Amino acid sequence: MHSKSRLVLSWAIGSALFFLPAKSTFTPGRFSLAAQGAPATERITLAPDVRSHRFPHFWERMFGSGRAILSLRESYRNDLRQVKAATDFEYVRFHAIFHDEVGVYDEDDAGRARYNFAYVDQIYDGLLANGVRPFVELSFMPQKLAARPAFHAFWYKPIVSPPGDWNKWGELVGRFAQHLVERYGVAEVSRWYFEVWNEPNIDFWVGEPKQSTYFRLYDEAAAAIKRVNTSLRVGGPATAQAAWIAPFIAHAVADRIPVDFVSTHVYGDDEGKNVLGRDEFIPRTDMVARAVRKVHDEVKASARPDLPIIWSEYNATYKTDPDTTDLPFMAPWIANTIRQCDELTEMMSYWTFSDVFEEQGVIREPFYGGYGILAEYGLPKPSFNAFALLHQLGDERLEIASPSALATRRADGTLVFALWNLQMPETGHDGAPKTFELDGLGRHRDATIRRVDPGMSVLAKYEALGRPRTPRAADIEVLRRSAQMAAPEHRIVDGGRLTVTVPAQALAVIELP
Repeated sequence: MHSKSRLVLSWAIGSALFFLPAKSTFTPGRFSLAAQGAPATERITLAPDVRSHRFPHFWERMFGSGRAILSLRESYRNDLRQVKAATDFEYVRFHAIFHDEVGVYDEDDAGRARYNFAYVDQIYDGLLANGVRPFVELSFMPQKLAARPAFHAFWYKPIVSPPGDWNKWGELVGRFAQHLVERYGVAEVSRWYFEVWNEPNIDFWVGEPKQSTYFRLYDEAAAAIKRVNTSLRVGGPATAQAAWIAPFIAHAVADRIPVDFVSTHVYGDDEGKNVLGRDEFIPRTDMVARAVRKVHDEVKASARPDLPIIWSEYNATYKTDPDTTDLPFMAPWIANTIRQCDELTEMMSYWTFSDVFEEQGVIREPFYGGYGILAEYGLPKPSFNAFALLHQLGDERLEIASPSALATRRADGTLVFALWNLQMPETGHDGAPKTFELDGLGRHRDATIRRVDPGMSVLAKYEALGRPRTPRAADIEVLRRSAQMAAPEHRIVDGGRLTVTVPAQALAVIELP
């Protein structure tokens, strides 16, 4: 390394020193090198009295998935078990528990409601048997209850109409909640969440005016749930683009409507004008964090400042984009999003844990830019490996002022660092590597380093196989082996210092017992 690239800027924040390389800039939530092709070095020093705070693993408590009926498939449950083993996640959220294919609601010739919870029981029994609870999204409208046949464009054609009879909507929700309490017990169901609808501010709701009709939908559902038992948790508005939070809370307070949490969604490629209300370009590396901060501030400024905030969907893109969600880029993107959103939310639900998913139709090939961290056949993407590594972080965060690192400590004193080199997907793998100099490691002598590295990409192996749309069993095994992380590297810490180099689009997690 040339001398002009050595560390020349440093400052102290709290009790931790943070260093920046020459010709670099730092702004909250972003790190960019002025000369992207030049190697970068960052020094992180842990002072003996470094400040810290609690670090609950908010990013891995919940995942989204394909719609309700898909959870009956063995492939779905296999993927569920695989992600549970890697992250120990607690909740799963999916659409369409009231879709006609689940068979919950029907009417006789006289228009009297008939209920059938047989598939509901199989769906939730399957989740609970695997140690995962439902985050229940109350959607969509059964055809015989809908005011009109307003079908969404999704392949499975959910109905996004208001109810033709608002009393029957409330009765449906109440009977549904009552059945769950009778089957699983109130002590269990009170640990679930009930979220009313999905993204009513866009094309998942055709009530007019959108907001006021959604508020009525919510009010009827919330009242019905609380009539069953006041300990059951209900919330909304489950909006796209971080919308409606302030008016939703104001409505609930003014009309004394029960609300136990607020929920909303954001994606990295949402537009600034839709999320923040101004025509500003915000890179996908920052959009999720900007939205999370906005909603946090709105809740704190409301009449219910202590309401839990749940991001029931987020990802780097709302599109099926293989140049994003299938790439190693996702590993540092996830780590950086965690860093930015710490202390601003109760839970964040990555959309989704599996590509057992049919919003655009039946899957046509294993790697198509699906949202899941597992591709078809349960093949781990880099995002899966990232979640598995980040699960190893401690539950105490050490307050270092770095845009590319997390420093944590476990209850037994083990230090765990996450270090990453986040560059945009279009940079490819040719961006500059980044070197981290960790100092102040004290008594810690041994380091174990695990990586999500662009050189270990299952997508690259799939390309090398000629992108078979229906790979043979032997091909699937080749892909599965290529998706595994390399064996961990073991290093000796010398004089309380350790140097780790991270390639572009890579993530490294270092454990120091």
